[in-house]
Amino acid sequence: MSETQRNLATNVRRLREARGLSQQRSAELSGIPRPTWASLETGSANPTLAVLTKAANALNVSIEELIGPPRSEFEFIPAARIPERRRQGAKVRPLVPEAIPGLEISRTELEPGGRMAGTPHKAGTREYLTCEQGKVELVAGGQHHLLNEGDMLVFRGDQRHSYVNPDKRRRSVSMSVVCFSN
Repeated sequence: MSETQRNLATNVRRLREARGLSQQRSAELSGIPRPTWASLETGSANPTLAVLTKAANALNVSIEELIGPPRSEFEFIPAARIPERRRQGAKVRPLVPEAIPGLEISRTELEPGGRMAGTPHKAGTREYLTCEQGKVELVAGGQHHLLNEGDMLVFRGDQRHSYVNPDKRRRSVSMSVVCFSN
């Protein structure tokens, strides 16, 4: 059995079980015969692209997730392993360990009085900024928006913008979700 077949068998079975589906119900949802589904789970199948597509759709995952290395149910990532970028007196860390197409989620700490220029994203991008600690001022499109703890601001991420901590004594922490347009 090849590594891809082993990955496919493990992933199909785990994903089906995680969704509480029987092989019969999975086969019905996918439109493929139950014996074919069973052969996917045993690794004895050599499925066509059409069968893989139907199985992936039934499980609501991509084909890549079906044939790629199995993901563990849990992955502990110690803080020391999370990459941190320093930009103009700010610390920026991702909030998810892997890339998600069309999405960027990060945590930013600004030192007291700190400022960080944002990078304009491609046209149509939306950014969601939440202040978690202290205060954050967003400057965009010639406007200033002050966020206190718990406040959220939604804005076009395709324009020049910057983040400012107006407090000279306390650092600020904010979360940013950037949704790139297609």
